[in-house]
Amino acid sequence: MGISLGELAVRFGCELRGDPAASVDRVATLADADSHSLAFVANPHYRRQLASSRAGAVVLDAASAADCTAAALVCENPHATFARIAAVLHPHPVAQPGVHPTAVLAPGARIDPSAHIGALSVIGEGAVVGARVFVGPQCLIDEGATVSEDVRLTARVTVCRRVEIGARTVVQPGAVIGGDGFGFALERGRWIKVPQTGTVRVGADVEIGANTTIDRGAIEDTVIEDGVKLDNLIMIAHNVRVGAHSALAACVGISGSTTIGRHCMIGGQVGIGGHLTIADKVIITGCTMVSHSIPRPGVYSGGIPLEEAHVWRRLVARFKRIDSLATRLKALERHTSRGPDQEEQDD
Repeated sequence: MGISLGELAVRFGCELRGDPAASVDRVATLADADSHSLAFVANPHYRRQLASSRAGAVVLDAASAADCTAAALVCENPHATFARIAAVLHPHPVAQPGVHPTAVLAPGARIDPSAHIGALSVIGEGAVVGARVFVGPQCLIDEGATVSEDVRLTARVTVCRRVEIGARTVVQPGAVIGGDGFGFALERGRWIKVPQTGTVRVGADVEIGANTTIDRGAIEDTVIEDGVKLDNLIMIAHNVRVGAHSALAACVGISGSTTIGRHCMIGGQVGIGGHLTIADKVIITGCTMVSHSIPRPGVYSGGIPLEEAHVWRRLVARFKRIDSLATRLKALERHTSRGPDQEEQDD
């Protein structure tokens, strides 16, 4: 069923340039859209596609509206507005409340009557499942865990003992929340396991990607604050804290007892050492290795971008010679008795 452009403009605070009675019923890219589709432009790189697009309407900002031949929903933040409209046009299917016959519920589990418990899922003793929670197939909610209202555990999600999941959080397939942290003490060449007695506390409106793992704390809890967005295949170690509304891309690894500030953005394959503190509003670009704390907001990068193989080999060879070149330079400065400080004085 379509929604009129006039209704969308009023509902989402847009300036409509076009027929308010026209309607759209789905979203699409500029290149693939038809007269019933809604597209958007957030990156100026795609403005050139506006002239040839057959979209029924486009969400964009005022700077791009002049190039748009279709109906336009003009707003300040096209990407965010498009996301909200897309959620209306493509809502999640509403699952019927109830428990699948193959699910296993412990006698002491508390399940809200409005919750949906899918096939082959297991709810442990003392676990609490809140109102309108969706528990997909083959999920485990272990003993003493709490899943707040409107949470969505899509499929094969493991929520370990005493873990707390905040309201409206979405957890994608295969995620494990609350497994033991990597805690071992070395004694005479052998490892002794350190009991992981903390848990994981996940705030409200968090998204946790597929096959992401969040370890329980060793003594204190691992904490994921409100509004955090975690991509797929992320590893968060014990006692880590991720600040509110930070976003982490795929394959990030965070070592134990590190604190990530609020409103941070961390690119794919970033590795962050243990016992560090990252300030609020820090951006770390992809494939960076973070080995020390970052005390100030800003954009930080590490590693070397792609080069042709023969150039890369030459650069690596030069890197390996830096230490010997520095040693030779110091020896030359001592021999001439004219180090950098002396040269500055002479100037």
